[in-house]
Formats: sequence, C-alpha cells, structure tokens
Amino acid sequence: MSLVTRYAQKAMEKIAPLRLAEKWDNVGLLLETPVPRPNATRVLLTIDLTPSVLEEALEPSTALVVSYHPTIFKPLSSLTLSNPLQASLLKLAAAGVSVYSPHTALDSVHGGINDWLAMCAGAPDGPTSEHSLKVAFLGEAKGDEGGLGRVLFLRDPVSIEELVGRIKKNMHLEYVDVGKPVLPRKVSTIAICAGSGGSVLGGFDADVYFTGEMAHHEVVAAVAGGRYVVLCGHTNTERGYLPLLASKLSSAFATLASEEGFQEDSEPSSTTSGSSVPLTEKEKETLRDIQVCISTTDRHPLERM
Repeated sequence: MSLVTRYAQKAMEKIAPLRLAEKWDNVGLLLETPVPRPNATRVLLTIDLTPSVLEEALEPSTALVVSYHPTIFKPLSSLTLSNPLQASLLKLAAAGVSVYSPHTALDSVHGGINDWLAMCAGAPDGPTSEHSLKVAFLGEAKGDEGGLGRVLFLRDPVSIEELVGRIKKNMHLEYVDVGKPVLPRKVSTIAICAGSGGSVLGGFDADVYFTGEMAHHEVVAAVAGGRYVVLCGHTNTERGYLPLLASKLSSAFATLASEEGFQEDSEPSSTTSGSSVPLTEKEKETLRDIQVCISTTDRHPLERM
C-alpha cells in the first residue's frame, strides 16, 4: 500500500470514523491497487466515479480517489470491462490508483454533510458563518461522534419561500423542487437527510422534509400529512460539502506529517495499537506534498431542459 493511501485512511478515519456508517453501507478502502504509483501525491475528491472523473483520476499525479458514493456496493459475481463502473475500477487498479469511500459515515459525523445541510437551511448568512443553530439527531446518537439525520429547530418561524431562498443561496442552486400542503403556514422544524431521505424522514414530525430525493408516494404522503417537502437533487445535497472535506483532509495530512510515526501493524479503524515506526524525512516530505483536489467534472447526472 502506498504511503498516501495508508495515511489517507488514517486521515479519513479521524474525519469520518467508519463505525458511524449504516450497517447496510459499504465504506472504507474499496480498491487497493497492486502497483501503487511511487511518486503520486494527489488525492482526488468526487461524489461519483463517472467516466469523466476516471479521466481525471488517470492523470499521473493521482494516488487515491475518495469517492463519496461506494464504487462497490453489492457483492460482485464478476469483474469485467463490459460494465462501465467495473471497467473504471480495473483501469484505476492497473494504473496504480486506489479508491476509498466514506459515504454514510460522512453523513452522520459531527460537522459532516447533514450538519452542513442544517447550516445551509438555518444560517441566513451562509453555512460558513458563525451562526448558532439548535440541531438534534433524527434517531439515536452513535456515541459521541454523530448520528443519523438531523432536525433543525429555527428560533423564529419563516415562510417556505424564505427557507427555500436561503437553501438555494447557500447551496448555489438555481432551483429546487417543493411540495406544498393545502394550508400554507410558517415553518420552524426541518428534518434533514443527505441524498435519498425518504426512508429516514418518513413519519418524523417536522414542518419540512429537506433532502435530495424521495419516491413519488413518499412525497404524496408527506404533503398529505401537512408537511412541506424540499428536494434539491440527490448529489446536490452532497457535492457542496467537498470543499469542506478537502480542507479537513489537508489539515489532517499536515497533522499526521508532524507526528513521530505511524502504527504499522494496525488498521486505521482498529482499537488496538501496533508498533510505532518512525517516519523517514522522505516520507514526511511526501505527506507534506500531498495535494487534495476536487474533481472538476463531477456533477449532478441530470439537467433540466
């Protein structure tokens, strides 16, 4: 395993511990190349591994792709070039590039995607502003590190128009889809889930369901129950977080580069510590040289015409 990939796993574990992922999810290092590029120091962030993102990843400087959505989700009975995603994985492995996915661990962790969405909905001045918000988990907490979904409690109720305008501004979206109940009213409680939130939000008592997408009958049921529904598009609720992840990952690499050594014999998520091996000056220099980049071609797969 390359030094970049090894330390990227350690860094991502600090940012979004894999134990926070949902039981059904497939997270962590999903592809480890057998021929790592010796001088590659770029980590490429993306939501999906599309053909265009693949071309970016095949550039000689790339050592690792951090793909938010798992590139391998269901068990594979074969791995062939006839399947586009499998072909991308084979090409990356042959070229010396590995792939890591944090998915729902990054949703659930404190300061992760769902908290960012809460800021987008609750902070009038933007998700990076110093704005105090009252936010809770939709379900049980997962220890002290995070939990599933979020519910945002606004101090002062707002109209749905004001809320939608705030979301569009903070997430840099031209439009969102909105379901409205028969009787209009101001809103103060917003249930939040990144991506496809129907199964998480359904039945929760809130004025607004805010997510990426929901099934038709889930939307109908929510609106019939007197709730507003705000749908931004699945990946639109995730992609805007990538700059924050890039910043966190760069900081984590810098911190790790300053440490004395790494745990040679333990996996990043292990609770037991292995033997500490001092870093050489060349390894420290490699860690300091790591560049965390966001894909320039990753985008929402649908366009409105």
